[in-house]
Amino acid sequence: MLRWLIGGGREPQGLAEKSSVQTIGEEQIQNPYTELLVLKGHQDIVRFLVQIDDCRFASAGDDGIIFLWNAETGEKLHELHGHTHKITAIAPFSSSDAAEEKTNLIITASADRTVIVWDCTSGRQVQKVSCFHSTVKCLTVLQRLNVWLSGGSDLCVWNQKLDLLCKTSHLTDAGISALVELPKNCVAAAVGKELIIFRLSASNNGSEGWNILEVKRLVDHQDNISSLVSVNDLTFVTGSHIDVQPEIKLSQSPHETSVQHLTSDEECVFAAVGKGIYVYNLQIKRVIACQRTAHDSSVLHIEKLPNRQLISCSEDGSVRIWELREKQRLPAEPVPTGFFNMWGFGRTNKQANQAAKKMQENTPVYFLELVGDLIGHSSAVQMFLYFGELGLATCSADHLIILWKDGERESSLRSLTLFKKLAQNGDLQLKL
Repeated sequence: MLRWLIGGGREPQGLAEKSSVQTIGEEQIQNPYTELLVLKGHQDIVRFLVQIDDCRFASAGDDGIIFLWNAETGEKLHELHGHTHKITAIAPFSSSDAAEEKTNLIITASADRTVIVWDCTSGRQVQKVSCFHSTVKCLTVLQRLNVWLSGGSDLCVWNQKLDLLCKTSHLTDAGISALVELPKNCVAAAVGKELIIFRLSASNNGSEGWNILEVKRLVDHQDNISSLVSVNDLTFVTGSHIDVQPEIKLSQSPHETSVQHLTSDEECVFAAVGKGIYVYNLQIKRVIACQRTAHDSSVLHIEKLPNRQLISCSEDGSVRIWELREKQRLPAEPVPTGFFNMWGFGRTNKQANQAAKKMQENTPVYFLELVGDLIGHSSAVQMFLYFGELGLATCSADHLIILWKDGERESSLRSLTLFKKLAQNGDLQLKL
């Protein structure tokens, strides 16, 4: 049984928040990011950040250049040139050749209709492919199968050496907008308003040949799919444009918004919808918290942190930290469903649905409390990467990358470094 969620329906009435954007004072006690490093190098909008390992990441954008950075120090490690137009997709890829040591690679696609594989250690170009008939808009690595997929007007399967293993026929001129891995060697591809499920299989003749077969088409969105994310082995989520009818009609035209980004922690789905953030619990099948106006402009990216916090960034240039907190619900308060509808393949489980309804009655409602507001960028913040104690990396249309650092940790590290230096020079004497 495979299940997926699609965005749709009315906004949750029971969780409606005030229309004004929350503000926070200068003393942000729960915000650790009090220091920052500004990383310069890009000459145009920086759209992508990908993590290479625990302390390295890559950035790319409309200038066609890829930079590799040290997340702890902000040092620029490599500057990669090879594309002539903007970068349209980027993905990390670790080689798994038993005869060689593990190599960290990144794959980049560009509007120049090329794909390049780079070695992250040396910064050199490993391989380049320029046989595409259209721009590759998404890249997905299937690490378990040691292959990667490119999505453009068709879907192609490649090995690490950039040998084309197989491809589909022409799917659409608009191209595949998103790809996500599914169980049993399957992938889901967002193609306009449709979601197409493909299955990969190795050839039976013992060669390295592969086949890719279309399994199913899901046609439930009324507009182009803008976001696609895997939740677990049984569930994935898609999001698209939403026409939201206002509660009080002041004009004939409805308020239009889109699902810009989706993420999940296997318990909940977190959706960036227009200017707001919605938290949907998968077990009880309803929205448990929302902030309809989390930012002044559209939310472009959200992530759930290991604790009960969320981070969001927006077109308004801000990065905000939220904490999911429980609030008391009145007995008569309605339980909303929100933007989400659950769909299923296979037999329906009536007992599971009844159990979910009982859980809805007993589960508390939460709210998103603003605990941090990071102001440093002068234009839209495209996305970010969370590096734990090393901090947060954000990229923006202002051509900059900012490393946000925990001020207390950085101060302690500086004190420790000074202490060690004084001890080495003999300037530190202990008085008994």
